[in-house]
Amino acid sequence: MNVYEKKPWWKLYLSLFGLIIVLASLFYTNTIVNILSEDERNRADIIRITIESLNNGDPNDFSLQMTILEMNKSIPVILVSHTGQSLEGRNFGEDLDMDTTFLRKRLNKLIEAGAKPLTDGGGQKLYYEPSLFLKLLSYFPVLQLFLILTFVLIGYFAFTSVRKAEQNRVWVGMAKETAHQLGTPISGIMGWIEHLKFLRENDEEVKEVATEIGRDLAKLELIADRFSKIGSAPELKPTDMNKILKKNFDYIQKRAPRKVDFHLEEFQGNTFVSANTHLIDWVIENLLRNALDSIGAVGSISGTIHTDQKYIHIDISDSGKGIPANKFKTVFKPGYSTKKRGWGLGLSLAKRIVKDYHKGKIFVKESKENVKTTFRISLPLVEKTDAA
Repeated sequence: MNVYEKKPWWKLYLSLFGLIIVLASLFYTNTIVNILSEDERNRADIIRITIESLNNGDPNDFSLQMTILEMNKSIPVILVSHTGQSLEGRNFGEDLDMDTTFLRKRLNKLIEAGAKPLTDGGGQKLYYEPSLFLKLLSYFPVLQLFLILTFVLIGYFAFTSVRKAEQNRVWVGMAKETAHQLGTPISGIMGWIEHLKFLRENDEEVKEVATEIGRDLAKLELIADRFSKIGSAPELKPTDMNKILKKNFDYIQKRAPRKVDFHLEEFQGNTFVSANTHLIDWVIENLLRNALDSIGAVGSISGTIHTDQKYIHIDISDSGKGIPANKFKTVFKPGYSTKKRGWGLGLSLAKRIVKDYHKGKIFVKESKENVKTTFRISLPLVEKTDAA
């Protein structure tokens, strides 16, 4: 259950609003293109009618026809004789309008594209193309769509970044306040432990219990210290993951039900990584506690280490309830929790620690219901000599 889960309706509304804008813009632009296209055809037809009328006069005088063609400053046209010879071109370029080779190639392209000529009574034909302005306008919807999508994406990422930054500030503030509030009871418990030892100085059982309480209290102090340093860049040092894993397995095993079997395979090769010990401790402990919660009173938890040339891979497995395949990524989102009283922050913080601070990866490697679930942590290796 996700205690923070809310339907992201604003994303749906934003998408629908953007889609409406795009469709309306495309419709509007397409309407303009169609109107201008029809207008250009009509203007070309006017040129054709004018030339046809003039051809009823002196058949050898083309001066007025040429003047009419020259008055057209936008629509590319080619005037073709009854024998198929390109007589004149306009609006292809000053050097190209009289280039018969260019006009012939352009005419052939128009004919291949299925363009129909405007024919006058004298057997002459007038071919025309959409003007440069109309061509540019026809590409405008694509440009417009690109600009709108770019604006939406920039807005989305900007909004996400601002919201994430605001959330981070809230978490940092809550963490530091929590650390401050923990300070008083921790100090008080330390005093009561010393008082208990003084009262039962010769009682070995009390000493053992007080020692374990002291270990838990030290853990609580460490947690408070971690909370107080949230928001600060952690200090990374060469760290032996064999020791980290063994320390946390021992700690959790002593606090687990007796019927939970723990098994840790120690790796003999290089297991050194550049890490902040306190933070990596917290990640491993969090995975082990989640494994215990999944198992209940009876089951098994195991840990193994593998390496390749660049990374160390730490697998922590349990025989608990399992995780559905469609939740492998969801479990790392803030607020996701299967516990009734869980806040759903453990795995989210673990991912941030591993990914953002240690340049590694953490993910669900595999999971079978009521059989086995394995989480894998992959961290960059460092040379063992560097850790000395």
